[in-house]
Amino acid sequence: MKPSIKAFVFDAYGTLFDVHSVTEACNDFFPGKGADISQSWRKKQLEYFFLRQVMGRYAPFDQVTIDALRYAVKEQQEDLSHEQEIALLDAYKKLDSYEEVKEVLSALQGRKLVVFSNGSPTMLEPLVKHSEFFSLLTDTISVDKVKQFKPSPASYSLVLEELNVRREEVLFMSSNGWDISGAKSFGFHTAWINRTGLPEEELGLTPDCVYTNLKGILEWLE
Repeated sequence: MKPSIKAFVFDAYGTLFDVHSVTEACNDFFPGKGADISQSWRKKQLEYFFLRQVMGRYAPFDQVTIDALRYAVKEQQEDLSHEQEIALLDAYKKLDSYEEVKEVLSALQGRKLVVFSNGSPTMLEPLVKHSEFFSLLTDTISVDKVKQFKPSPASYSLVLEELNVRREEVLFMSSNGWDISGAKSFGFHTAWINRTGLPEEELGLTPDCVYTNLKGILEWLE
């Protein structure tokens, strides 16, 4: 029997939204290199906010994303113009959502349905509002309020403060294994949305459930 869940909390990037849907936009500017730039962009984005967290040098996610994009383009030995940078950042605010998201959120209506992300409000709010399921959500929370990136415990604490719930009343979902490990360590119930068939992280923190997409979480309904 599943525990009673009051808040279904979703990571954004890679969980609700496909970060690599920017590949086409990257390819428009850098033909034949779009996929490599997209992959590197995401990789450096993760590296940079982890490094900033460890170094105590927080910067909003939009700045982290700009820095990662600049690196990814240089890695391909290309030059990034100011106009291209603006256009690609705009594309990041209009990422495609995964096909099952709206159906799942519709089935969960009547509960707290919250997006909780490392994304800064300037990136996260346009992204969510641009989606087809914006009206189905009850809240959007950015770590920018505490200036602590996930997976720091201080970031997850923000969910409790904003939603007035206990840890055991939260089901947290993410496609990122490191995020699931952080949430599990903090005390949330966790559902790893393992879209790409990756192995479990070797951190001694096993997710409560593993699904290939978000439809699996519907078994948590009472």
